[in-house]
Amino acid sequence: MVFFTTAQCHLCEVAEALLINTPLPEPVPVEAVDIARSESLVNTYGTRIPVLRRNDTGAELDWPFDQNQLLAFLAATPPGSPES
Repeated sequence: MVFFTTAQCHLCEVAEALLINTPLPEPVPVEAVDIARSESLVNTYGTRIPVLRRNDTGAELDWPFDQNQLLAFLAATPPGSPES
């Protein structure tokens, strides 16, 4: 999963704390990406961060989200998988 964030972003800090403190059924690797390093990322995510993007589906979850929304986002079955 990718966590789009940037420095001096209070909401990003809140979202990061939620990620850290949410008990997950299995570990999910998270790559934090600072959007300030890319003009393209700033254009795409500048007004939306913090944003989570699933690596398997490309689905995105924009802030605001709570623990239940985060868990539902992570539990969603990718299209075409045996469980869908």
